[in-house]
Amino acid sequence: MTTQTLEISIAHHVAVVWMAREKVRNAFNETMIAELAETFRKLGADADVRAIVLAGRGPAFCAGADLEWMRKVAGYSTDENRADARRMADMLRIVYECPKPTVARVHGDAYAGGMGLVAACDIAIAAHSASFCLSETKLGLIPAVISPYVLRAMHVNAARRYFLSAEKFDAAEAYRIGFVHDIAPLEELDARVNELLGRLMLTSGHAVQEAKRLVREVAGRPIDDALAADTAERIAAIRASEDAREGVRSFLEKRKPRWVAEFEAEQAAAANEDEEM
Repeated sequence: MTTQTLEISIAHHVAVVWMAREKVRNAFNETMIAELAETFRKLGADADVRAIVLAGRGPAFCAGADLEWMRKVAGYSTDENRADARRMADMLRIVYECPKPTVARVHGDAYAGGMGLVAACDIAIAAHSASFCLSETKLGLIPAVISPYVLRAMHVNAARRYFLSAEKFDAAEAYRIGFVHDIAPLEELDARVNELLGRLMLTSGHAVQEAKRLVREVAGRPIDDALAADTAERIAAIRASEDAREGVRSFLEKRKPRWVAEFEAEQAAAANEDEEM
């Protein structure tokens, strides 16, 4: 994929998407919004990709909206503003609904829309030194487009405070309120992300995809007959899948399931090639 604002690499079934506008702390503009949407759409459909990491080059993860873009948007008509906001909303939804597990690797600042990107990912791991801010009210704005994802990622009572106050808060607070799943010293951040990726490689790709849908579609629903029927249908359907049959069979036979054996064989082959070189 050829992009202007992103750097993309794929190795060992993991795609790493680097936001590469480090001179502006990876602040997004219309180009980066479009490229993130297209990139996550394509990676989500790539059978060779098992997981996606979103990260930022330079000193920050993402500082929110680019100032030049905001200056241009200030002159938009209502219809133009609506269309522009919808492109941002569509991009966040594509990241959120991506069928592959997504991991936000957060360092430096994650402000405003940058927090939306973190929240749209399935799992967020932040450096101890990371800083967060929902800064919109300082500019007379509200975090509207990112709110569905941020409100799912942090406690509502915490969101009420930070939506209103536009205070900065650190990684420890982000962890306390549930916004990020794990925190680590900056020098250990990649190791922590890689440890998580290693665990994801031991899972069934099909089961992970369905588990993502399960969380998305069941959370918040009332526990009633309709939900009971829905969840029963989901487990019945996945029990009949090839991966489920292989997983149960491998457990009973006390061997590794196919996807683990294949991944370990690939890793061993790659290690042998490195030694020969």
